[in-house]
Amino acid sequence: MRHEPPAAEPTVVGINRTQDGSVAIARPSGAYSLQKERLTRRKHHWGRLGDLPKLYVPAMPDLREPVDLVVECFSSDDEIKRIDSYHDELRETLQFRAEPRIVTISHHLSHLYSAFPPSPFDAAAGMIIDAQGSPVRDFTETCGFGEETPPDMLEVSSFYRCERGRQPECIAKQLWDGDWEHPAGLGCFYYLLTRVMFTGEGSEGKAMGLAPFGRAGADGGRFGLPDLVVDGHRVLIPREWLDLFADKERFSHFVDGSGSFEDAADLAAEGQRAFETALLKVTAWLHEQTGTENLVFAGGTALNCSANGRILRESAFSDVFIPPSAHDGGTALGCAIYGLVECLGEESGFRWTNDFLGPELETDAVEAAVRTAAEDAGLVVEEPGDDAALAARAAELLDAGHVVAVHRGRSESGPRALGNRSIIGDARHPAMRDFINFRVKGREWFRPLAPLVLADHAPRIFDVDRPAPFMQLAIDVRPEHWDALPAITHVDGTARIQTVEPANTPFLHALLSAFEARTGCPVLLNTSLNGKGDPLTETPADSLACLTSTEMHALVVGPYLVRKRDAAPVPRE
Repeated sequence: MRHEPPAAEPTVVGINRTQDGSVAIARPSGAYSLQKERLTRRKHHWGRLGDLPKLYVPAMPDLREPVDLVVECFSSDDEIKRIDSYHDELRETLQFRAEPRIVTISHHLSHLYSAFPPSPFDAAAGMIIDAQGSPVRDFTETCGFGEETPPDMLEVSSFYRCERGRQPECIAKQLWDGDWEHPAGLGCFYYLLTRVMFTGEGSEGKAMGLAPFGRAGADGGRFGLPDLVVDGHRVLIPREWLDLFADKERFSHFVDGSGSFEDAADLAAEGQRAFETALLKVTAWLHEQTGTENLVFAGGTALNCSANGRILRESAFSDVFIPPSAHDGGTALGCAIYGLVECLGEESGFRWTNDFLGPELETDAVEAAVRTAAEDAGLVVEEPGDDAALAARAAELLDAGHVVAVHRGRSESGPRALGNRSIIGDARHPAMRDFINFRVKGREWFRPLAPLVLADHAPRIFDVDRPAPFMQLAIDVRPEHWDALPAITHVDGTARIQTVEPANTPFLHALLSAFEARTGCPVLLNTSLNGKGDPLTETPADSLACLTSTEMHALVVGPYLVRKRDAAPVPRE
């Protein structure tokens, strides 16, 4: 069933036109958001002409309803040169309540509106850091740059003073000329670090996961590298780093096997250390400038959980909020909220209490996938009854060493699975991490897997004193629990936790509670529901295909449990 909005409720469509292309819908009562990659099955798929009528309108029924406003954002690529064609497409595809109204905002501003208005804070400092955003000529905010500033300069970081009910004040930006011979900023630095060791877009998480296997030292470590240069809010990259990045063969172990693992791991460790050190200095500068207690942080670098954990522990800010869609895919939502608040003058009731912003899960799609499963002789379809019975049955399989996927409700808008498109395993199982990394996900052995934990038990097992529902922080596992939870404890003793409460993730809470009642353990392993190189699944058909094409054992889809007939559990050794 689809949620029917109240009659004539103001409706804004937000569109991210570039990397991680996405569309969002915001009303005073709530929001929807969907990334292009979930529909095309191509990770980080960039936005292009034709997406709206061919992909989003069929997948998002609310786009067929009247809208009041469209707000879009572009970035540093040339797609904005096709803006007239995009606007023609909007007028032809959408039904506007009045004359078509289309607003364009700059990239970092869209990030900010995805973070602060939906945050729990009434006032905060805002920090947006990524590799590159809009050029100066496309800025839609005032930040002290005059006509003498070259129009092609790109924003790489932006800093704000935010107060609910008032427009945010941009207090500083770092600009870069786009010349990769002289890169600048933390986003560019981590992009280059990653590209030395890994191929493909979005591999920054691999570098972060590899870093704890290497050695880093405050004196520059094996490579004698200096710290990044930090001048207030500006970060510069010393030539020594760029010269080392040019030695690609030395660090190509994960590209073609020619480099050594030790060199790659040590470089990842040195890079992560330098990134964290510089980020903490920038964060300290921002606190000095604003004097606020709270920080909101977005942009691609805000997905670095290890650095985020250090900001929370070590910075002068009392609290930190990072939206689950901190990446470019979240900018469509930022556009929609900007339009609702700043253009229509409406209050946005949306807050980041969960990340389940995808379209409603259609019963017909669930039933079609279940019928397909029932026709497969290798699968068994069960319907245990209510959610409590379904959770108990899934907990039974997990305790027996099976890997169980969960496809329930609306999909996550961000890049991390938070329980509605998840692969779940037993965190106590010594072989579970390798089995999921190799046999299910088809990815590198060193990649960490995250824990789900009942919120009431989190402080006992992890060094955390607050809810952490979005898997955005690397937190220490208390040493006495390392041996008991080998599948989720990374080599450095940390874990990227998700605390679970019944209000926001009821089925996930029921599953964890059933598992704890059965085993005494309130922790399960969680990773995204997808196969090798794929984005998160969106439809029941996607998730069923993932079950049958990998070595997963079972899938919870809607009220059903689909399992492989006579599947052997993960061996204990």
